[in-house]
Amino acid sequence: MKLRVDREADALYLRLDDSPIVESKEVSPGVVLDYNASIEVVGVEMLRLSKRSTDLNLSTLQFETV
Repeated sequence: MKLRVDREADALYLRLDDSPIVESKEVSPGVVLDYNASIEVVGVEMLRLSKRSTDLNLSTLQFETV
């Protein structure tokens, strides 16, 4: 699993595995899901990241396992 923040594009991308992406679909304004050939979600992109949270600090991301 990989998490990538692109400050210039103001986007966050979560890649769940390395299988080839065969389709992408915007499921909500600014939220795009990437699918593999088995129609499984393998990536999640969030656009306009800075507008989604006024307290967003991209230099400090927290990871939590429960």
